[in-house]
Amino acid sequence: MNFEQMIGFGVAGNFAGHLEQAGEAADFTQIKTENAIQPKAIFPFYVPSEKAGFLSTFPLSHNQINFPQGADNLQIEPEIALICDLIYKGKQVEKIIPHYFAAYNDCSIRRPNAKKICEKKNWGTASKGISTKQIPLSSFIKGCEIDQYRIACFHKRNGEMNTYGIDSPAISYSYFHQQLLDWIVDRMNNQPDEGPMNHIASLLEQANYPEQTIISIGATRYTEFGETHFLQPNDLSIVIVYNGEKYSAEEIKTMARNEKFADDISALIQKVV
Repeated sequence: MNFEQMIGFGVAGNFAGHLEQAGEAADFTQIKTENAIQPKAIFPFYVPSEKAGFLSTFPLSHNQINFPQGADNLQIEPEIALICDLIYKGKQVEKIIPHYFAAYNDCSIRRPNAKKICEKKNWGTASKGISTKQIPLSSFIKGCEIDQYRIACFHKRNGEMNTYGIDSPAISYSYFHQQLLDWIVDRMNNQPDEGPMNHIASLLEQANYPEQTIISIGATRYTEFGETHFLQPNDLSIVIVYNGEKYSAEEIKTMARNEKFADDISALIQKVV
């Protein structure tokens, strides 16, 4: 799977309470939504085009995070990423078809003065993370494989492990299944270059209408530890997407402690360097 040819997007505000914990809710006060739980926007984190400025740098890694210069407030953002086909009708996106999902770290710098969401997301190579284990999806409708999965997140420093994100079921995303896909299609075609948002249609054009996309669909809530602790060099970030009907949270914690996971678990371990 060649991720470097796929355009990369994230969903902002798709998990109740995350933006408030991340100190980013104020960025979106001017954005009108149709209902209280609707996500706020989509943002680009990678655009496979030389014309895309800093977004043209491929930021994904499966084993490390490069610590950004001059930043001391770097946080893990534990998420699920969908690997999807993009179907176009003319120059508009008609349909998104997810084929795989994986553990994802939408690692972010808390930059209160950033004009766009994407400015907090891509600071060069290895500023994001995706697991090498992608789990196939037969569909993305209610009752499909992903509905049984949960997202867990841990942090290790000097051998001491703490729970960083609240262990959460995938189905607790605010928008999910077809509702999420339909909303993303609308944002790809209609989101304006306004406030913290980017004009997505022009980025798709810049990238010559890529056939595939990686979409990170939103970060879970932090534990108190996660909300108040930032990454430092030599830390380990661990994001795990696992079948909650097969494994208990305690079993997952033990695997994380040992840094060894069953083959059917999508795990992402990144060292901060």
